Formats: sequence, structure tokens, C-alpha cells
Amino acid sequence: MKAAYFKHIFSLLLFGTNGIVASLISLSSYEIVLFRTMIGSVFLLSVFFITGGRLTAHKHRKSLGFLTVSGISMGLSWMFLYEAYQQTGVSISTLLYNCGPVIVMILSPFMFKEKLTAVKITGFAAVLAGVFLINGANAEKINIWGILCGLMSAVTYSTMVMFNKKASDISGLENSALQLFISFITVSVFIGIKQGFAIDVSASDIIPIIILGLMGTGVGCYLYFSSIGKLPAQTVAVCGYLESLSAVVFSMIFLKERLSPLQIVGAVLIIGGAMLGELYKKKKAPA
Repeated sequence: MKAAYFKHIFSLLLFGTNGIVASLISLSSYEIVLFRTMIGSVFLLSVFFITGGRLTAHKHRKSLGFLTVSGISMGLSWMFLYEAYQQTGVSISTLLYNCGPVIVMILSPFMFKEKLTAVKITGFAAVLAGVFLINGANAEKINIWGILCGLMSAVTYSTMVMFNKKASDISGLENSALQLFISFITVSVFIGIKQGFAIDVSASDIIPIIILGLMGTGVGCYLYFSSIGKLPAQTVAVCGYLESLSAVVFSMIFLKERLSPLQIVGAVLIIGGAMLGELYKKKKAPA
């Protein structure tokens, strides 16, 4: 159990550094995600096969279809998120990305027939208020495209989660490795159509790219997915926000980004509203 806690927390801290590492790369947001998904998927697939894994996804066509949609959504979500990083900064982009779990919570009655309670609605209202405060605190400095990308990363994140949940016949490392590989294919198709694959990578970009793809994606995902099955669900839900908090803190320390007092209140509302829904859901779940 202690090892699982360590692996889980370390994976979240790795994810929290991704925006910092990405800021060191001079490539476009789409090219950064291309290399991230390529290196990460190669790592996870290698671990899967080296540890004796055997692909079973082809036996479950319906779940494979859901996983494909989930993988496409992951690729889109990361492209939007990394574009938001470049347009409006790591801290605000991360907070907007946090709206994703709440979108899942609101859509769950339609997708999974889950009841929409007053507590969930309260959590959603808190998140909306937080987004308003973050975006409205310095209206004259708002980058509309960056804000839109941050919110779209949350929407596509929610799509990724919901369809992955439906792919119930494909689980564990096979699920995460295939999803990451599908996201790589998605980003590859987008870049191929948009600009082709003639990407100029400078020498200074190589090490950050490797760190982001290998550590921040491959190792991070491996530690995350290998630990969550050994931890209580409520622990996973609450600890998940450590990624967002660490990303904001790291951006303040290393990138010198600052939030205004109103934006800090908005950050508390976003994370608090999302956690409220998670905690209430876990508390009400049958033992």
C-alpha cells in the first residue's frame, strides 16, 4: 500500500511538471503533443509486451470503438491544453482544464443514468463562478483563444473519460497503452494534414522532449495506472487534484506566473467545486 501511494503521488507530481517542461520547448503546441504521445506510447507498449501482456482488444469490438473515441479525445485534449499553455500560461490553463471532471459530473445523468443531485449542481455552480473570476479578474489582458483552448481541453477531457469508462472490457495497462497510441495516431493525422512531418527540432529541444515524453507521459502513466487499482477510490479522487495544485505552484516558482487575489479565489472555487462532486459521490457509494 505504501508503495502504491508513493507511485501514485509521484505520478501526479510528474504530470504537474509537464507544463513547465513544455515551456522549454520551442516547437508548436501540436508538435510537442506529437512527440509526447509518440514517446509515451512506445514506452507503455514496450512495458506491456515485456511484462508478458497480450492484446485482447480485438476480441471486444464495442469496447475498442469506445477506446478509440477516448484516445482521439485524449489527443485533442492535449493539443488544446498545450496551445492554452502557450497562449495564456500554465496556471490559468491548468485551472480551466480542471473543469473537465465537473463536465463529466454534469453529463453523467445522460451518459450513465446517474442522478444529478443538489450537491453536484452546487459544485458545478462553484466551478462556473471560479472560471468567471479567473477570466474576469484582468479582462483587458485576456487571451480569448487561450481561454477557449483551455475550456475545450476540459470538454475533450470529459469525452475521453466518459468513453474510456464505457470501454469496460479493456482494462489495465493495455487500456492506457492503446489509448495513448490512438492519441498519437490522432495527432499525427492532424499534423500531417496541417503542415506535414518536416519538423525542425533544435538541439535545445531534444532533452525537454525526451523528459516530457518518457518521464511526464510514459513513466507517469505507468506509475499512475499501476497504482490506482491498489488504492481506495476516494483517495485517488482527492489526490488527483494534487496534479493541478502542483502545476499551479510549479508555474509560480519556475515561470514566475502570478494569480491576482480574485483569480486565487476562482482557483479555490474550481478545485473545491470539482472535489465536492467527487467526495460526495464516493461518500454516497455503497460499501
